[in-house]
Amino acid sequence: MASKRQPDESVKTDKKKKKKKKATCEETAELCSVVEDELVTNIVKEAWSQRSSCRQGDLELDCHPFPHCIIKNFLGSETFVENLQRELLELNFHEKSNDLYKFKQSDDLRKRTDPHIAGLRAALFGRFRSWLGEVLGVELEPTVDISCAKYEYTDVLLCHDDELEGRRVAFILYLVPPWQISDGGTLDLYTTDSHFHPQSIVKSLIPSLNTLVLFEVSSVSFHQVSEVLTRDKCRLSLSGWFHGPSLERPPRPIEPPVPRSPHLPRDETLLLEWVNPVYLDISYQEQIQEEFEDSSEIQLKDFLKEEKFREVREALQLTQIQWTRRGPPNKRCYEAASLDTLPQCVSACLELLRSEAFFLLLSNFTGLRLHYLCPADDDDVNKDEEKEDVLDRKATGSLTESPSANTSREKEPSTPVCCGELRRWSHGSYTLLHDTEAARAEYALDLVLPFCGVDWQSEFGGFTCYVANEEDEELLTVYPEDNSLALVYRDKETLKFVKHVNHKSSSGSVKSSTYGAFYDFSFVYYE
Repeated sequence: MASKRQPDESVKTDKKKKKKKKATCEETAELCSVVEDELVTNIVKEAWSQRSSCRQGDLELDCHPFPHCIIKNFLGSETFVENLQRELLELNFHEKSNDLYKFKQSDDLRKRTDPHIAGLRAALFGRFRSWLGEVLGVELEPTVDISCAKYEYTDVLLCHDDELEGRRVAFILYLVPPWQISDGGTLDLYTTDSHFHPQSIVKSLIPSLNTLVLFEVSSVSFHQVSEVLTRDKCRLSLSGWFHGPSLERPPRPIEPPVPRSPHLPRDETLLLEWVNPVYLDISYQEQIQEEFEDSSEIQLKDFLKEEKFREVREALQLTQIQWTRRGPPNKRCYEAASLDTLPQCVSACLELLRSEAFFLLLSNFTGLRLHYLCPADDDDVNKDEEKEDVLDRKATGSLTESPSANTSREKEPSTPVCCGELRRWSHGSYTLLHDTEAARAEYALDLVLPFCGVDWQSEFGGFTCYVANEEDEELLTVYPEDNSLALVYRDKETLKFVKHVNHKSSSGSVKSSTYGAFYDFSFVYYE
């Protein structure tokens, strides 16, 4: 057992000496003169309170689309900046990737003892925090919240507002080589509508060496780091937040749910016309159902007849189709087709996916009650076995409980319904996880039928990720594949997003860009 006796005086003295030695290693960070000038401080304070713009030397305050401040030559010594860059690049960085971002981030810097990192941290959360608190007229907390990020080719941070309890002001200090707008990596600022939803980018700040950007975190502070397009440069920055009393957040209206509809009264003639005959074989459907009930997902390759698939693929390139951008950008960014502008064969394919015959086919594939002819499993499933199945799936981290288990649980018959759309994905498209989706999550069968070209690669993005609610670990990733029907059954705790389609997808070497974009039919079916 370790001793709990008090250390003697000699040990205490040694510790004091060590602390003193550590303190002498810290390099003092000289800040630009504008933050030391009392007259400038008063001018900026008045402008910020009035939400008006002002410029004082290297400091610029702009209140459109929301208040943000740019301070050039933030650190007074070029040598300090160079040494700071060197120390930061020697840190260990970790790949960070989810629905919202992809970049490399260092560990928390609050306890780093590197001389220039420690010196900058002391200046930011000491003298500069006091100056900023005076400008804003608020008491900022001494909480240190800072890390280093490296954005390289195709890295991105999509639209968000930074709001989190305690965050009052966000800051970014750029430590980049000479940078142009064509390199990407700009800090893009969004306008908002009357419901506090982000609308469009109205200002893009190009990273510049030794420039500090800061803004108040609020219900309208929507911004993004645009995708880095240069292959030769690293967008190095220090970023974090000054903590203090949060600004009031008005409630945002909840988006109306997507309308659902029952099947269309179409018989099996439609299946015989469109679907690969192998999938209409009853014994093969039983094999598919067995596999699906084991894993809650399946991909059915060459699902449509080849001639039908080619016909639709070619029709998707026609200019008669009108595409509408789906937003807002803090939730999604892709294009959906206007149904009344679709060529006849594309409309027919859409009709197939909504038909009664297709609902029954999906029932046969999955065991879900998507048609009244699908037998109920109540009499076939032993309740004790069902409980064991659920426990087994929890233990193994399976995506959902089995579809048949869900079927047996529900006793009241309901009318199966679906909703769906034809989507176009191009460079910059994505969907994000959001609170509304989590609150509305329910048992559902997802269907995706892609038209993406034979050379589409996973590194381009555009794949669908399934994750457990409030967890980062991916449960399943479904990659788009030409004419491969993807079916995924998800429960109330499973959410999904489509990964950002990056610049690699539009490079000249990609043959899949023959028809200029990646398309898919996306449907959701409910029992």
